[in-house]
Amino acid sequence: MTAAIIFVISMAALLQFFISYCRSLIAASSKQVLSPEVKDVTGIQKFASGDDFKRVMQLLQLCPERPEDRNSVQAIGAYFKILNFLRSTVARIVPSMQVWTELERGHCAYFAAVALERRISFSRDMLAQQMDA
Repeated sequence: MTAAIIFVISMAALLQFFISYCRSLIAASSKQVLSPEVKDVTGIQKFASGDDFKRVMQLLQLCPERPEDRNSVQAIGAYFKILNFLRSTVARIVPSMQVWTELERGHCAYFAAVALERRISFSRDMLAQQMDA
């Protein structure tokens, strides 16, 4: 019984740190402005919605990975799944939770668009290096 209590408390603490980590990633990306090319490709102009996330992630998978992006993109993907779970359960009962989860899902989509822009820039740099060689 004691082991189960310790496990539950540990998982709750881990979840709290994970959410803080994801929100810090999102906060850092929200300060970046998307280029017109990425806005056209993703369809995101000023604000992203949670419905854009899947499409932007599919575009993100088409670009070569940047080694420094892999963990953060996976973390935001997991955070998005947690938000979807909350949206389909708790947010149906609590209206303010519905608004918050939609806002957070939009932030996740914007993070993915910023990651897409980084990968496009990385691909262009790799192409330029290959052309010079």
